[in-house]
Amino acid sequence: MASSKSVVLAALFANAAIACLKFVGYLLTQSPSMLSETYHSVSDTGNQIFLLVGIRYGGKAPTQSHPFGYGKAQFFYSFLVSVLLFGIAGWESLNHGYHALVAHEAAGLSGTVTFAGSTFPAVWVNYAVLSAGLVFEGYALNKANQGMIHDIRKHDWSGYREAFVKTSNITTLTAFTEDTIAVAGLALALVGNVLAQVTGNPVYDAAAAVLIGILLMGFALALAWENKRLLLGESLPEGDENELRDIVADWDGVEEVVDFRTVYFGPERIIVTADVAFADELDTEDIDDRITAMEAELMAHNPGVKKVYIEPEHFDLTTVVTRDGERTLG
Repeated sequence: MASSKSVVLAALFANAAIACLKFVGYLLTQSPSMLSETYHSVSDTGNQIFLLVGIRYGGKAPTQSHPFGYGKAQFFYSFLVSVLLFGIAGWESLNHGYHALVAHEAAGLSGTVTFAGSTFPAVWVNYAVLSAGLVFEGYALNKANQGMIHDIRKHDWSGYREAFVKTSNITTLTAFTEDTIAVAGLALALVGNVLAQVTGNPVYDAAAAVLIGILLMGFALALAWENKRLLLGESLPEGDENELRDIVADWDGVEEVVDFRTVYFGPERIIVTADVAFADELDTEDIDDRITAMEAELMAHNPGVKKVYIEPEHFDLTTVVTRDGERTLG
C-alpha cells in the first residue's frame, strides 16, 4: 500500500507541474497539440487525486455493513479514472485536434516571443515545455515502473503483459499506464511541433493532437476493462487457484475437494472458500486441527490470501453430502 501511494504521489506532483507549463505554452503558441497535452495533464492530476481517495478509503477497517473491508474502493475509483477523466480528456483532445486539422490552423507556431529583451520563435516555448515534461513524466514513469517490476517479481509473472491481465494492484497499474501514455503524448506533441515548424504546415501539429486523443481514449477503454473484472469479483488466475486447491486436496485426511473458490476483495487481498470431504474415521477435533493447519498453509503459500473458510462435508464411498444436497460418486 505504501509503495502504491508513493507511486501516485510522484505522478500527482509531476502532472500538476507539467500541466501549468503546458498551458503557458498553449497560451503563447495556440498549438492544438499543446492544448491536448494540457487536457491530458489536467486529467492526470485529477486521476491521481481519485486514486489517493481510493487508497485512503480502501484502507478503512471492516464494519458490520462491510465485513470484508473497503478494499474494492480502489477498483471503483480507478474505474472512475479510466472512464470519466481519461475518456473526457481523450474526447476533448480528439475533438480539438480534428477541428484544427480541418481548419488547418496553428497560428502561434510561426510567431515570436520576446523575453528579457530577446526575441525567439514562439514554438521554442513548446520545445522547452515538452522537454521539461519528458523529465517530469519520465521520473513518474520510473517510479511506477519500479512498482510494476516489484509486482512482476513477487508473482513470478512473465512480464508486463501478464501483469496487466492478472494484477489486482490496480493503483500501480493505473499510474504506470497513465505515465506511459503521458510520455508517448509528449513525444507525439514534440514531433508534431517540429514537423509543423520545419515544413510550415500546421497539419502535423493538429494531427498530433488527434493521435493524442485516440491514444487517451484507447487506453481508457483498456483500463476500464481491467477494472471491470475486479469490480465484478474475479477469481485468482487458474494456475494460482489450482496451486491453492492442490494444497487442500493433498492434505492428509482429505478425501475430496467438493468445491473451491477464490475472489479478490481488494488489491492483493483474496478470500478462499472450500467445501472439503474428510475421511470418516476422523473425529471433530482432528478435522478442526487439519482445517486450521490448511488455512495457515494457504496464507503462507500466497500472502495475498487474507481470509480462508473451509467447511467440512461428510464423506463415504458412494455419496458426498453437501449443503446443496447429495451427490453420488462414480
